[in-house]
Amino acid sequence: MRRHGIALSLRPKSFDVLTYLVQNPGRLIPKAELIDKVWQDVAVTENSLVQCIKEIRQALQDDTQTDIQTVSKRGYLFAPAVVEADSQTANSSEIAAPGSTATDKAGFLPLPSRPSIAVLPFDNMSGDPAQEYFADGMSEDLITGLSRIRWLFVIARNSTFVYKNRAVDVRQVARELGVRYVLEGSIRRAGRQLRVSAQLIDAVTGGHHWAEQYDRELGDIFAVQDEITSSVVAAIEPHLLAAEGVRAFSRSPDHLGAWEYVARARTHVWRLTRSDNAAAMDALKRAVEAYPDYAPARSLLGFCLVFAAHNGWIDRDQGLLAGREHIVRAVALDDCDPWGQIAFGYSSMMERRTEESLAAFRRAVTLNPSSAAAHCYLSHGLAFAGLDSQAITHGEVAIRLSPLDPEMAMFLGGIAVTHYLAGRYGEALLYAEELLRLRPGFQGAQRMRCASLAQTGQVEEAKQFLAEIRLEHPQLSIDWIRKCVPYQTPELMERFLDGMRKAGLSEE
Repeated sequence: MRRHGIALSLRPKSFDVLTYLVQNPGRLIPKAELIDKVWQDVAVTENSLVQCIKEIRQALQDDTQTDIQTVSKRGYLFAPAVVEADSQTANSSEIAAPGSTATDKAGFLPLPSRPSIAVLPFDNMSGDPAQEYFADGMSEDLITGLSRIRWLFVIARNSTFVYKNRAVDVRQVARELGVRYVLEGSIRRAGRQLRVSAQLIDAVTGGHHWAEQYDRELGDIFAVQDEITSSVVAAIEPHLLAAEGVRAFSRSPDHLGAWEYVARARTHVWRLTRSDNAAAMDALKRAVEAYPDYAPARSLLGFCLVFAAHNGWIDRDQGLLAGREHIVRAVALDDCDPWGQIAFGYSSMMERRTEESLAAFRRAVTLNPSSAAAHCYLSHGLAFAGLDSQAITHGEVAIRLSPLDPEMAMFLGGIAVTHYLAGRYGEALLYAEELLRLRPGFQGAQRMRCASLAQTGQVEEAKQFLAEIRLEHPQLSIDWIRKCVPYQTPELMERFLDGMRKAGLSEE
């Protein structure tokens, strides 16, 4: 068994299990049949089979259980189509070696079940041999940074290095490596000035999803390299998510894999409205039902349930309880996924477990320092805890990392809360209004604008705006805010409620 020309190691029994599954593609094979065929007269428990399946999935990078599907309490099914080849073709370098001139008939690598990307070696356009080290370092650091995105399959450097200093057809390279996306770039130097250009290409369609250039003055070369790498990785993640969302929406809902359900849901989550949240949860519930051990679906469903409770779209206690169950399961499945830690932090913040909340948000940042979303939600956690300067710092980092992010409204939200709690009501009003310009239906920003208007002396406008808010949110009251809005101490809560009372909000 090979991937990208590299032999993959499996224990003999695991290889035997895979062989039997591949010999019976598309057929549900009962567990008893597998055990009988592989272990024959040796008495083993189902756990032996489960461990073999787990090892096979790790080797195939089948995180979503798309290739080897589990049918609960019955058995396993090998889903992909299988093409038979004679021994001469199977052992040929045309199939195995990246950079070969293999044809479809010989067999290009199939796309993985999750989004996949290759970072090609950056071109040194300056003609200075000394810049080769910087160009190679950029490619390696980008591979490392992108590998922190848990839902993204990233081709290792050894597989892409064969394309160094070669004129390549990006679409051909992608087919040889078995990836959908390719990141390529170049380095130029003129005196003390350095220009790094990069572009993200959908190698299946040939479309460009993102391109940017970074002009820097040479100083600490490693600091420059780290800064540019963080910026590129942070910018690419939302563009990949958006592209995957579009691709998922082009397919029938009845033929979606686990990742495609998540990609659809992410497109709704960004919009911050009741109807979009409901649509996201519908897609995620389907994903969890079909793929119960897929951590990204669990964590995002938990997040959406908590967000719905926060906004009064569902019962608070029911939403938090159900959300917590999905989130805890997601973290148990993968405690190194920043999405899971963000969801865990949000759930803890809503239940006013402040230290637990901040620890989870900080772990998300540690797991992926280039994640604008992780910095955003750490900013929110710090803001609702009244930690002024730290909250603004992380909010600004999120904005700097991904200035065109579809979640920009959330980046601004933590900063708005921070300014309000610090008594800077004019600044809070500016941020709340910019947030509403981006996401007019976001009720948290509506409440912040209402309270800020009242605190800046614009009481009549605040009262009029409150009346508009209550058309969509009739249960809004002082008591509801105390229960559902996660200010972490009574003093911070009263500071916000002071503005809402001035705007005319009643206790019940």
